[in-house]
Amino acid sequence: MAALRPDSYTEAVEFRTRLLSTLKAIQLVLDVPGVLVIGSEVPNLLQPEAASTLVVSQDVDIGVPVARLEDVKKALREVNHLAPSEEEPSVWLPSRPDLIEVNFVGMDPDGEDPADAYVVEDAELPLLVFGALSLLRPGGRLGLEGLEVPVPRPAGLLLEKLLTERVAVKGARDLLVAVGLLIVMRERDFEELEEEYFDLTAENRYCVRSNLTILSLMPHGVEGMPDPEPQRASIAALLAKLEALEARTE
Repeated sequence: MAALRPDSYTEAVEFRTRLLSTLKAIQLVLDVPGVLVIGSEVPNLLQPEAASTLVVSQDVDIGVPVARLEDVKKALREVNHLAPSEEEPSVWLPSRPDLIEVNFVGMDPDGEDPADAYVVEDAELPLLVFGALSLLRPGGRLGLEGLEVPVPRPAGLLLEKLLTERVAVKGARDLLVAVGLLIVMRERDFEELEEEYFDLTAENRYCVRSNLTILSLMPHGVEGMPDPEPQRASIAALLAKLEALEARTE
């Protein structure tokens, strides 16, 4: 099992506590059908007992289906110890030190182009909808210390991470989430990845392979993120498999 780089067991334990406390605080939101915990926290949650040793972050992203916006707003009215930022109402800030920031983003399952993005204007909870999130599929609910946490299937989330445009340090951190997913994915997840990969356009498939190439060459990780070096062989193996499958279609 990969650990944080640099290794910090105490930091991971503290972060796990804050992450689960935050998810407990928004459980009513997580109970809305179609809502998913997405982004960098998914690898942490998919570790055995949600060990949370893969990514240390200061926030958790919640994917909101655009059709469920009103239901999510209703649930948020019952949430305590978190409140919307004045500058950005889709970012909810904690009033207690044992919680972390919550970011709400829109998901449109009917989206056709992963590159698309648009804004759902709403005075209470405006949402930026990312087209790549249409690749996410519900993966069930994780039972964690009395919580029921809905997460996406790893294959779709990995493709989303490998399709999203990335720049500078934030881009490196985002791409390293893919490393965390590779660590926790199982054989059936890779089989699903191959199936969903071929549902993409040729241009998007090229983008996936290009980002895997970048990831295979990254010399160092980012503090609080998985180190790509120990995973270099698995990254290269996945890239080689996708390239071989691609060649068969030509």
